[in-house]
Amino acid sequence: MRCAVIGGGAWGTALANVLGANGHSVALWAREPDVVASVNDARENRRFLAGVCIDERVRATEDMSDAVRGAALVTYAAPSHALRDVAERGAHSVEKDAILLVATKGIERGSLAVMTDVVGEALPGHAVVALSGPTFAAEVAHGQPTAVVAASTNAEAAAVVQRVLSSEVFRVYRHDDVTGVELGGALKNVMAIATGIAEGLELGHNSRAALITRGLAEMTRLGVA
Repeated sequence: MRCAVIGGGAWGTALANVLGANGHSVALWAREPDVVASVNDARENRRFLAGVCIDERVRATEDMSDAVRGAALVTYAAPSHALRDVAERGAHSVEKDAILLVATKGIERGSLAVMTDVVGEALPGHAVVALSGPTFAAEVAHGQPTAVVAASTNAEAAAVVQRVLSSEVFRVYRHDDVTGVELGGALKNVMAIATGIAEGLELGHNSRAALITRGLAEMTRLGVA
C-alpha cells in the first residue's frame, strides 16, 4: 500500500519504519531539512531517532503535497498543539478515499477536541482512525513487542489499519470507543508524570499503587462522562 506519515519526529519515524518493514511504500513528511537529508542519505533520523536503521521503502520529503498524493493511508504524528495546522495545510492534496490514521495523543487546548476530531474537522468526509497505546518510539523502532489499539466508528477502516500495521512484534487491536481510547492515551500521560513526582519524593510502592489505581478510576469516570 502507498502510505504517508506526517511528522518526522521519533514516533512518526518509528511508524514509518513499521510500515516499510511490512512491505509498504512510505513517504515521511518532516519540516526539518536535516531530518529529510538524514533519512534519505544515511537511512537514519539522527535528530529524533538516532541509531535506528530506516527501511529502504521509506523516503523523506519536505513537500507535504508530495507526501500525501496517491497515499491510501495517511498517518498523522505531529505534536498535538500543531496538528490542526499541519492537517489543514496538506488537506487539498489528500486522496478523497484515503484513510486518516491519527497517532497523535492529546486534547486540543481551547476547543478540548480529541485528535481524531481535529483531523476530521480539517479533512471532512474521510474515515478517521485513532492509534493509541503504551508506545515508546525507540522500543517500537528496535522491534520490541508492542500492543496498540486502532479505534474508529468505521469498522472497515480500523480493519485496514490493523492489517497494514500488524507484524510479529507490533500487535494491533480494534475498538469502536474512539473517545475512550483517545482520552486514555492522553490522560495516562498525566498519571505518568504524577507517578514520576511520587518517585522523586521518594514515596514507596504503596503510594505509587494508590496513585495509579485511583488515577485509573478517575480516567474511567471522565471517559464515561
